[in-house]
Amino acid sequence: MTAFVGLFFIIAGYIVGLGSVTVIDILGFLGRTSSYWTESTIRAHKVTKPLIWLGLFLILFGGILFFQNKELTQNLIYLILIFTILVTNGIFLSFYVSPILLERERKGKIKEILPPSLQSKIFISFIISFLGWWGSLILFLLNYF
Repeated sequence: MTAFVGLFFIIAGYIVGLGSVTVIDILGFLGRTSSYWTESTIRAHKVTKPLIWLGLFLILFGGILFFQNKELTQNLIYLILIFTILVTNGIFLSFYVSPILLERERKGKIKEILPPSLQSKIFISFIISFLGWWGSLILFLLNYF
């Protein structure tokens, strides 16, 4: 029963977190060259950021329940490593990038395209996010179902 409840939380976490990541990644991609989409991305990130964190916490809680009686395998170690990278990436985005975006909004610069140096950092973070979320989901599904 504990594994079933854990699985429920893992699935819920992926739905909430990966859905939010997909939305903000698409908006961010469109915002690279468009002031309209830059503004949309900055406004949307205020909603997607807490939902991504909620997804990560649901996966963590579900993972603890789901894996508590399972052997520590190489695949589980990979999942833990990917999860750690996603959390680290989330900390960077939440505590470095997000304050910059909010400051730009406060100063009335919400429609200005982001500087190339910031765009480069966000792009690297996007790659980490995309590969981490989708990779961990695929790894989880292939090895535990």
